[in-house]
Amino acid sequence: MRAAVAGQPISHSRSPLLHSTAYALLGAPIDYGRIEAGAEAAPALAARLRSEAGWTGLSATMPLKQALLAEMDELSETARLLGATNTVVVSRDADGVRLTGHNTDVEGVVLALRAAGGLRAEQPALVLGGGGTAASALAALAQLGFRHVTVAVRTPERAAPLVELGAALGLSVDVTSLTSVTRLSAPGAVVSALPPGAADASAEAVASIAGAGVPLLDVAYDPWPSPLAAAWGRAGGTPVHGLAMLVYQAIAQIELFTGDPRARQASVVAALCDAADITPAGAPL
Repeated sequence: MRAAVAGQPISHSRSPLLHSTAYALLGAPIDYGRIEAGAEAAPALAARLRSEAGWTGLSATMPLKQALLAEMDELSETARLLGATNTVVVSRDADGVRLTGHNTDVEGVVLALRAAGGLRAEQPALVLGGGGTAASALAALAQLGFRHVTVAVRTPERAAPLVELGAALGLSVDVTSLTSVTRLSAPGAVVSALPPGAADASAEAVASIAGAGVPLLDVAYDPWPSPLAAAWGRAGGTPVHGLAMLVYQAIAQIELFTGDPRARQASVVAALCDAADITPAGAPL
């Protein structure tokens, strides 16, 4: 059997290392590789999954998370709600090949924050950024029991889709600018969904509202610590490595690709964290 991660660029992806580590531990005969593919390649990529023997799944990164939606036979509720799929499961039966799109990014955020501890769901959470990862963060925070979230973005008037998503998730979402975060009360959790470098100018402002031990997950993990993570740690909060999200979403993918619940065992989690040079709680080794 085989699987792969697809996107553009893809040479930097750590997914092959993580997946291969897990498959070796589980005794799963899956060869996992990389496919360089832009959004325009989505139809051909889906056709390849249908026509070539041996495919069990595909991990999708940007810019394919939205482009692959139209190629799916079925979508999980989370993928449908977020309008993005990062996981394609290939199944075969008497009627042919079916492609099912899932979104494990949400579970990646949930498990990374839960493992870090220090969550205060009775307080509003804070999400930095307004893109697809911010949407996953909203869904994750709803699953973690938060009911109020502030989204801080460069251009607040463009955040209406996140407010609508929040309502669908049962969240009350307020929008503010990145320059106004110092006016907020201490958050019960923070997820920075900004690209590398984009949060640097706001690092000290965000850290000024840190609560002791409250986790901040920064998905921009190279270099680490980011200025945001470092400032949050100095202020007494708990910075969570962005690779923790990658590890935990990969574990969910691995279970989907193999059908083996042992993918969630502590020994497998520890092995993948070791491969990523982090602890299960998201601290660097």
